[in-house]
Amino acid sequence: MSTITPTHVADFRSDTITKPTPDMRESMKNAVVGDDVWGDDTTTNLLQKKAATILGKEAALFVPSGTMANLLSVLVHCSGRGDEFIVGNKAHIYTSEQGGSAWIGGVHPFSINNQSDGTLKLEDIENAIRADDCHYPRTKLVCLENTHNRVGGRVLTVEYMDKVSALCKKHALKLHVDGARLFNASVALGIPPSRLVKDADSVSICLSKGLGAPIGSIVAGTKEFINSARRLRKAIGGGMRQVGVLAAPAIIALEVMPEKLKEDHRRANLLRTALAGISNIKLEPSDTNMVLFTPTNMSCSEFTDKLKEKGVLLLNWGSVLRLTVHHQLTDTDVDMAILAIKEVSASK
Repeated sequence: MSTITPTHVADFRSDTITKPTPDMRESMKNAVVGDDVWGDDTTTNLLQKKAATILGKEAALFVPSGTMANLLSVLVHCSGRGDEFIVGNKAHIYTSEQGGSAWIGGVHPFSINNQSDGTLKLEDIENAIRADDCHYPRTKLVCLENTHNRVGGRVLTVEYMDKVSALCKKHALKLHVDGARLFNASVALGIPPSRLVKDADSVSICLSKGLGAPIGSIVAGTKEFINSARRLRKAIGGGMRQVGVLAAPAIIALEVMPEKLKEDHRRANLLRTALAGISNIKLEPSDTNMVLFTPTNMSCSEFTDKLKEKGVLLLNWGSVLRLTVHHQLTDTDVDMAILAIKEVSASK
């Protein structure tokens, strides 16, 4: 019989499942609001100003989701139907946003292979840039993801980001960074997020993952870029009215929560260290707040189901399993997950 009974559930499926903190809930109740479509929501204006400063950009825009933030960015930079952007084949923009750039904007993605560390080879980027030929789309943009979700939260270094930026400038291309978990990269490298995106033309960040806000993302760039993004946001249904009730907890997310990511990374390291010593477990490369592994004695689906019976939830990607640590998981939850994985791995 299992030594764990699932009276408590340790949910490692994603950092998106976090709930607002008590301070966030209080801020929602007391938020000063106005009509944000008219630019009258004081709290949203404050959030956007803070986000722009933190990211080192001229301006920022609050949007309902990271998918919308990325879509707006691609459509602003690739403003003509038939334009093209270069993106990794494992990037969230490419795999998990319904092909919105093509569907809504008539913009074509050119995918190249992501390396195991989340990077794109510089020579692959350069080779993907189209010649000026009427047969081809027009290359306008390169998209990077930092940290990179599909390869296990891997961090793209400052040196790499600078090299890609220089390559983009050389070819008169724009650079967009999907920074849904940019603060995880910032904490892991010990540098401000603004340095990581210093030369990016736009950046998106998610407020409702590790930062713990209930909803929303930020997209940031030049004032001209944000003016265009604001118009597009309205066109695709993202204009919100008294949205200060959501901007208020987002401000707390930006001011308070980045420091807590250090604990997420520490707990993820505890998991990695423990899983490396468990039989029938193949630990995959991962970083920051994610841990990837593959069971060698049963399918990922069977392993997931057996863990669920023990009160531990994780994400099944089909060929690999992902544990994601967030601020509402404790050391006790980590211990619970380790014990459950040990028991399940030994059960067949």
